[in-house]
Amino acid sequence: MSGTAAIRPTRHLHTKSLLAPSVALLFVWMVVPLAMTLWFSAERYNLLSPGKSAFAGWENYRDLLSHWPLWVAMGNTLFLVGLVLIVTLLLGTLFSLLLDQDFPGRNICRLLVIAPFFVMPTVSALIWKNMLMNPVFGLFAWITRSLGFGPIEFFSHTPLLSIVLIVGWEWTPFAVLILLPALQSLNPEQVDAARLDGAGPIALFRHIQLPHLLRPMAVVAMIEMIFFLSLFAEIYVTTGGGPGLASTNLAYLIFRDALLGWDVGRASAGGVIAIVLANIVALFLMRVVGRDLEGLG
Repeated sequence: MSGTAAIRPTRHLHTKSLLAPSVALLFVWMVVPLAMTLWFSAERYNLLSPGKSAFAGWENYRDLLSHWPLWVAMGNTLFLVGLVLIVTLLLGTLFSLLLDQDFPGRNICRLLVIAPFFVMPTVSALIWKNMLMNPVFGLFAWITRSLGFGPIEFFSHTPLLSIVLIVGWEWTPFAVLILLPALQSLNPEQVDAARLDGAGPIALFRHIQLPHLLRPMAVVAMIEMIFFLSLFAEIYVTTGGGPGLASTNLAYLIFRDALLGWDVGRASAGGVIAIVLANIVALFLMRVVGRDLEGLG
């Protein structure tokens, strides 16, 4: 017993030594950029005159918080995150229910539904901008003209909803990838028993399938929220944050301040604010999801 007790600490120490390089690398990879962001956020630092940097304290934060573009960008960010989450979860659930049925060509349909997720965001934005939503030669313009209506200026009249449509098209397949296997893991005997008891499709979904999908839906919402808070490529390619600030989110506002305005200090302060907002949204979502799952359990 004494020999075994002596071996255990040695093995534990050996395991820690093997993990130490990976943990140290991960720590540096995460902490160094964050520390640099915090440092520059307290600096008056402009790339056009890097030699004239000076300590600014809270000046960059006060400057950002006192100007309305930040609040517009935060509102646009929350709108995009909330609406795209709703769209992807609803469409992902609908497609998962349809693809769970047995019909000819089901495997081909599954492939077609999942395919958009593997298209790069920049390419997706270019396809929607030039091939579908272009007011002159886009597919939607041809459809509206065929119906006797004029073309719609999507990116001028409804920029945020246009971006929601593009991002929803990109990320609905991800929801299907998570929800469809979860739906297929449902016990078929439970479904058959519900049908024998006279449950129709709506009752079956409400009382059997939906409770079974709540946990994977929570996973989808958490993962998608992380990416939606930093949406950039779709906005940059299609609207450029406009018209005005109509489609500017926090990520694009930081880009505009840093690489178009050359103001690294102000952009870093915006990055810190974005981190705080992301943590607030994540905490809120985890509390809501956790409460629902506890009630389900």
